[in-house]
Amino acid sequence: MSAGGRCKVLPVDLAKDLVYVIKMEVNVHKAKTHLSKLLERVALGEEVIIAKAGKPVAKLVPLDDQSKRRRVLGSAKGEFTVPDDFNDPLPKEIEDLFWE
Repeated sequence: MSAGGRCKVLPVDLAKDLVYVIKMEVNVHKAKTHLSKLLERVALGEEVIIAKAGKPVAKLVPLDDQSKRRRVLGSAKGEFTVPDDFNDPLPKEIEDLFWE
């Protein structure tokens, strides 16, 4: 984004990431006006800093792809215990609180 946005290329740990992270700073008005375009850039891996009166107040960053993370069934086994009375009705005085 060239019109009014500032871009900085900051090196990161090349041994770890082998990429450069591009950070862009835009003011609130430009962020509101060009949100769709900014989100496209974020989806490609860029970070966007949103500034108000020249002071950074927010950062748009790409989310980790949660779909790639596999959940392991039973991974919390032994970390907690479900009490035997878990499915029993609540005591009358607690149940009444829901109807107040």
